[in-house]
Amino acid sequence: VLAIMAAASFVISVVWSGWRTLQIEDTLRGVMVETAKTTSLVFIILLGAAMLTAAFRGFGGEDLVKDFLTGLPGGFWVQFVIVMGVIFLLGFFLDFIEIAVVVVPIVAPILLAEPSANITAVWLGVMIGLNIQTSFLTPPFGFALFYLRGVAPKSVRTIQIYKGVVAFIGLQLVGLAIVGALPWMVNYLPNRISLTSDTAPPPQNPKLQYCLEGYLFQQYDARGSELMAAIDKAGQLDLSYLPKDQQKNAAKAFDQAAMTFDLVAGIRAAEAAVLAKANAYRPLLSQVRMIQRDMRRLAFESEEISNWISRLSSASDEEKAELPRLEARIKELEAKKADLEAQIPESWAQQSKTMQALQQAEDKARKSYRRNVDNAYTPIAEIVAVVGATDRLEAIRGDIEALKDIVRNAEIAESVEIFKGVEKTVGKIEGAREIRTLLSKARRAIKAKVPDPDKALDFIDKALEAHAGEMAWRAQAKTELLPGLDAYEAAIRDTIGLRQQSRLPVEQVKEIVGCLSQHRDISLYF
Repeated sequence: VLAIMAAASFVISVVWSGWRTLQIEDTLRGVMVETAKTTSLVFIILLGAAMLTAAFRGFGGEDLVKDFLTGLPGGFWVQFVIVMGVIFLLGFFLDFIEIAVVVVPIVAPILLAEPSANITAVWLGVMIGLNIQTSFLTPPFGFALFYLRGVAPKSVRTIQIYKGVVAFIGLQLVGLAIVGALPWMVNYLPNRISLTSDTAPPPQNPKLQYCLEGYLFQQYDARGSELMAAIDKAGQLDLSYLPKDQQKNAAKAFDQAAMTFDLVAGIRAAEAAVLAKANAYRPLLSQVRMIQRDMRRLAFESEEISNWISRLSSASDEEKAELPRLEARIKELEAKKADLEAQIPESWAQQSKTMQALQQAEDKARKSYRRNVDNAYTPIAEIVAVVGATDRLEAIRGDIEALKDIVRNAEIAESVEIFKGVEKTVGKIEGAREIRTLLSKARRAIKAKVPDPDKALDFIDKALEAHAGEMAWRAQAKTELLPGLDAYEAAIRDTIGLRQQSRLPVEQVKEIVGCLSQHRDISLYF
């Protein structure tokens, strides 16, 4: 009752306050009208920006900007400096909203697609945001300047205010330069949050592999003798009473764990070969890619003209008079394309083939390493899980035996539900798939159109035999093998087995997040 009275009093108070605000000096109406004006202004700007951007792209403006930026010598950083300069100059005359909704959607995709810098969207957004922030200080339309003009005494001239903000604009640009030179200042925290959150990607995520392997290779160097000692010790464990397939998988896993160090050496050799070739190859790649880009532009224009010529076949005689000029233009474009193709160095084909072979060798080496460490850890983790579930498997035997009485005495519908419950429990036990399969067959036997209790009982007996067989070796493995396997699994979990974990431990996140926060040049792969 008190809660209802309190809630009713609160509602009445809100309604009464709104009514008073509406009636006294028309305050609420004035506030709502001004809010509606401001909101409408913002949405009009956004709609206009969307229309302008769509029209700009529709008429090929984005392609022109892209061709201009990508055609500049010097690569990404020249493009980036020009874009930042344009945004800075626009800040003198345009509001930050106009810059954000008109300019940024055009230039951001172009900069993000440049592989030589491989920048993150977060870093680019912060850089553009810092740059736009200077628009609050730049005359003549800076918001901060208007505010200062309003609060400063009349004795302070506007030109003095403009001169006074120069130092602060300089500080803003210095901050922009620092963030540009040290991208980890921006990328570190988002990466750290992403890798430690509840939705963190698993260690097998392709984006993490380069930095993860760099960290792991350092761990192999520092802890190589420790890991080899653990592998040798695990190799001496008695596996003779395990099922044949698990014996084979475990023995193979130990061998593959020992191969890890040779595979790492192979990756380093392949990577060194690529790096040795990269310095001489990168300028040639840049030169040829620019020539090929120009050739693609000419080919596109030639194709457009060819399409136009094909449409002129049904045009008037006056329009057909353009055919000679268009055909001459196609020949001119083909000649230019041939000239550009002739500028490609003769050594390009061989150099490209050699670099691709080196890159493929490195990629193959890395894939071999990843398959090897996955296969070296997964069987061991599975055996540990299976043996660790021994007590749960032993506890379920009574439920399986009770199914015999259920088959003989219970109704079919009731029996089916009980079977499903036992199957679900067995299905949660590691390594009990065979037992669950036999119980499923027993359930289907009593659920058939013509129930067959004898067949169901036979499947239950087979399930009990399978259970006894499992318990025979699991009980021995629990006391003799499990401690050794647990110790081995713990020894390789954060190195050889790290890729198979559900998420990166915090200690490993701290180690690799710095690498992920740096921008890496991947232009050699494009």
